[in-house]
Amino acid sequence: MTNSANYPQVTRPYFPKGYVENPKKTLPWSHVEQRLTDAKHYWLCSVRPNGRPHAIPKWAVWVNGRIYFDGSPETRHAKNIAENPYVSVHLESGEDVVIVEGTAKAVVKPSRELGIQVAQAYTTKYATMGYAPDPNQWDNGGLFEITLHKVIAWTSFTEDPTKFILEPEQAT
Repeated sequence: MTNSANYPQVTRPYFPKGYVENPKKTLPWSHVEQRLTDAKHYWLCSVRPNGRPHAIPKWAVWVNGRIYFDGSPETRHAKNIAENPYVSVHLESGEDVVIVEGTAKAVVKPSRELGIQVAQAYTTKYATMGYAPDPNQWDNGGLFEITLHKVIAWTSFTEDPTKFILEPEQAT
């Protein structure tokens, strides 16, 4: 999941004076993982080649420390990722917040094991909403993986804002 046994590092996000004066606690990484596992809708933000942002809600799954989503390589966000892999992902809640910064890439011919894991995670989460993919459906493309670099999360903005650094070279 991470590059080092020392990660994720836990710290505070930077806030200008007057935003958060005396936070009391930090969130555990397990809270972030649970939110990423349970979330139904993920807001994916990418950047168009001309620099304009693009945001879209996606169904996605959390498998092996990565976010996976699927869709046509012809979508705007897939084209954006092909040009610039940097993305952010935000879950729906503005109160129990998880904001991810990372890099996305198309998964070319996922391993059989990964295909099964991702398909099972999608089926568990979305079958009641009509989506239960076949593990082989991404053999010719259409699966994307997000590697997390940094996560900011809180359940109470003034009490527990927490920053997790997963990839030190991407921490800024």
